[in-house]
Amino acid sequence: MTDLTGQSPPVPIERLEFRASIVRRLRTHFAFAALLAILFLTFLDNTVASAVLTSVQAELHANVSQLQWVVGGYALAFASLMLMCGSLGDNFGRKKVMLIGVVIFCAGSIVSAISVNPSELVIGRIIMGVGAAAAEPGTLSMIRHLFPDRKTRARALGTWAAISGLALAMGPVVGGVLVGIWSWRAVFWFNLLFGGLALVVAAIALPESVNPHRRRVDYAGFFFGAVILGTATFATIQGELTGYVTGWVITLYIVSFLTIPIFYFAEHRAKNPMLELGFFRRRSFTGSAFIAFASFFSTFSIFFFVALYLEVVASVSAYGLALDFLPLLGGIVVAALFTGPWVGRVGSRLPMTVGCLLAAAGVLLTEMVIGPHVGVSSLGWTMGLAGIGFGIVIVPVNATALSSLPSANSGMASSAVNTARELGAVAGVAILGSIVNGQLTVNLTHRLVELHIPAAYQSEIITAVTTGTAASQAKAIGSHSSKFVQHIINEVVDAAYGALTHGLDIALIASGALLLASALVAYYTGTAERLGMIELDE
Repeated sequence: MTDLTGQSPPVPIERLEFRASIVRRLRTHFAFAALLAILFLTFLDNTVASAVLTSVQAELHANVSQLQWVVGGYALAFASLMLMCGSLGDNFGRKKVMLIGVVIFCAGSIVSAISVNPSELVIGRIIMGVGAAAAEPGTLSMIRHLFPDRKTRARALGTWAAISGLALAMGPVVGGVLVGIWSWRAVFWFNLLFGGLALVVAAIALPESVNPHRRRVDYAGFFFGAVILGTATFATIQGELTGYVTGWVITLYIVSFLTIPIFYFAEHRAKNPMLELGFFRRRSFTGSAFIAFASFFSTFSIFFFVALYLEVVASVSAYGLALDFLPLLGGIVVAALFTGPWVGRVGSRLPMTVGCLLAAAGVLLTEMVIGPHVGVSSLGWTMGLAGIGFGIVIVPVNATALSSLPSANSGMASSAVNTARELGAVAGVAILGSIVNGQLTVNLTHRLVELHIPAAYQSEIITAVTTGTAASQAKAIGSHSSKFVQHIINEVVDAAYGALTHGLDIALIASGALLLASALVAYYTGTAERLGMIELDE
């Protein structure tokens, strides 16, 4: 429409402002979706590997220690670098560091997908962990800049917590479906595709965010912290193969132990420490960090060892594994959705205590019902109960940590709790894996002696069991053997499965006991005050 002069009338200012607000709102939603996609991907890969364990073991002939590194290598790199990458993002741009992290994550996915031996797969997983450490911290700290309004920001924080729990629970389900469709390599090609899409959307929609007051990066704290974690974890996992009394294993433990006071003094003297150790004098903050550690430690007793047991002993298919883990997924998601308002009304003490107790009950009941012929009908309710407990714990842990410190330190509080979670995953895989692998080797050796298997063959049998080739070799040998030889082979396979079951029982009982201890910690360190809207300030 034109006026008498043939020119279009000017567009009203109100309409222009309305269009601009619509564009800003759409950009904000796309940016938030990109943050959630990156968060989902980095947390998903904590547990998605549980669905590929036996496939990797069968194809690449990986032993139990190497499978531990497939899971633990990712978590170790994630935990070691997260605080450091958060500081780098504050100083040099959170978007920039996040995008670099996604690129590294995708590169690690490619390395993992094309791996031809266990060592290459572990290297790929460690690269993915480095990328996740760079990408994940910004998913929380950038919420403040996307949602300056307190009410909207509170809803965004609740969504962030729900997505993190959903990603952890969906790991075995997504992994099981992808392995069933193709192979274990499909999991890492999925990571590449999903990560690539998130990278493009984040690059376009996310605004840059930089702390106007640059702080000196605490390189000393980063280095000594990495030394403590790396040496202790490497010694724990590799010590299973060479023995814990081996000289170099003992040396690594000594180095880790002696580095702790060095790290303490480095952080105490640093002007801008990576981790303000004085915050641990606050009961609520220390308690939330401990519960975060314990919950992930115990979570991985299910995501790693129960998954391995179901695949190896119960001969569950990839689709069957996804089905068995659906109750756990449902429990975590439903509980996380309802816990937010509950925490807002009554504080964190009661929800955290109840969550730890329910998770402990679910883990211990899983230990009681699990067996070679277990299915979703018998295992589903115990896994679902554990999922409800873990889902309840997820929400108040972050809220308690953030509310226990000044708002100016909210970024450090969140990173510290997430680091505690990843350390729990590393410790769970390393310590419980050591127990399971040790029981597998020791008990199986005793049983082989009882069966009068010659010593010359015992090491070969143990190698076949720990690398996942025992069943196929037994089938090949048994098809051309007498009934007596077939009987001996069946006895050996049953002994191997019995040893794995015994190790799993110890791991689940230890996890349940730690969760019961966490319930006490939650009761004495949680707050009964209503937690209002949490600020995410610089």
